[in-house]
Amino acid sequence: MATLDDVRVIALGFPGVVERVDGHRGGASWRTPAGVFVWQRGPSSRDLEQLSALGREWPPGEVVGVRTDGAQVKEALLETYPDAFFTIPHFDGYPAVLVRLDGIDLDQLREVITDAWLLKVTKLVANEWLSAHPPAGGSARADG
Repeated sequence: MATLDDVRVIALGFPGVVERVDGHRGGASWRTPAGVFVWQRGPSSRDLEQLSALGREWPPGEVVGVRTDGAQVKEALLETYPDAFFTIPHFDGYPAVLVRLDGIDLDQLREVITDAWLLKVTKLVANEWLSAHPPAGGSARADG
């Protein structure tokens, strides 16, 4: 089981990452100069209403949002790991998933945060980091 502190340690372990508190929602987010790649995400009242209309509930425990490399990656995570990843109507068409921290192990969390960070840095930064930290499972990459 992962925690928000684990997210913080993983995210801040990458070059160029800063932590900010969202003025709108009040949660923490981690970003590069190119944008946010992981953020604390609680439900809004609209989220709860929409989920209720779908016969679903917001899960208990801490949740973070994580950028994905497009719709295919998002769908693969949702289908393959339904205990760890979920989505809500607000995220329809958006390349990100929500992560139940109490449903994911640290290795998988580190992998999805790494992949998200790689989407938000230059190819040069990504390649330099990957050269120094070769991916164990081969999923982290610098395509773009």
